[in-house]
Amino acid sequence: MVVIGSYSSDTNIFLAPMSGCTDLPFRLIARQHGAKLCFFEMVDCNSLINHSRNNHNFLQCDPADRPIAAQLVGADPDDMVQGAKQLLGLVDVSFIDINAACPVKKITKKKAGAYLLREPQALYKIIKKMAAAIPVPVTVKLRVGYEGYDRKEITGIAKQCAKSGAAALFIHGRTRAQLYCGEINYKAIRAVKHSVKIPVFGSGNIFSPELAAKMLAATDCDGITVARGALGHPWIFQEIEHYLATGKTLPPVETEQKKAVLKQHLSYIDKYKAIRPSSKVGLMRKAAIWYLKSFPHAAQLRDKMTHSATYEEILYNIEHHA
Repeated sequence: MVVIGSYSSDTNIFLAPMSGCTDLPFRLIARQHGAKLCFFEMVDCNSLINHSRNNHNFLQCDPADRPIAAQLVGADPDDMVQGAKQLLGLVDVSFIDINAACPVKKITKKKAGAYLLREPQALYKIIKKMAAAIPVPVTVKLRVGYEGYDRKEITGIAKQCAKSGAAALFIHGRTRAQLYCGEINYKAIRAVKHSVKIPVFGSGNIFSPELAAKMLAATDCDGITVARGALGHPWIFQEIEHYLATGKTLPPVETEQKKAVLKQHLSYIDKYKAIRPSSKVGLMRKAAIWYLKSFPHAAQLRDKMTHSATYEEILYNIEHHA
């Protein structure tokens, strides 16, 4: 059990928030294959304040989609508080995470996401104001540095986050400058873990049960978050739990089972995504490519999916060419 403020989790393996990926169809599939706690996609606090119509898609949920957490991104403490309150008026979440890790330019140029590592005083103000203003625990997602890793700097930030009211830390083992490439700095995550008394979750390159076990062993962290490793591979949660419990890997998922799970994922997109048909088909093509990358002749399959114009055509190509 992991205790995050007033919330107790019976799992320490979470599905991480991924923009454009962890929507309701994705989460429902992940839960059916072992994900016990999931995040919504990252939400911009300003979209909540301005009552953007996109909030319905970002925060769409289902009774089976519990427990769930949310992640907010923003730079202004008051806006983050207002956005958090708006969010809590729309959905019931176990805790809200502050994104101080997103490395993409459109976020950092707003002085949000990983940019907060450059101005940590702003981050501490956000944590303090949110923790005092909302009834659910507040957590923080960090990277191990901005341009580079400095042990004293990142452990100092971690300590101050905890002192400011963070109930847990989620830390990606790369710097902002690395984006999503390069080696994971396990020593940096371990240093953060041993610098604070609140739970610390490690993330980055968890693409297999063995890498999940390595993250836990190398960092002493309290849990992990799985992100890209779940794309087209939702059964990774079952695989990790089994490996951690037994030291053994589960048999590989058969091709026909992969196809069945993919078709169910597509059916959820068809059922739940209230968007224009062309956008819905685009989401289906993207999801299909995630699954089919492990199939024989993946390049040809990807080409067929890219040129599929309808849901029916995608299903036909799965049945007859995958």
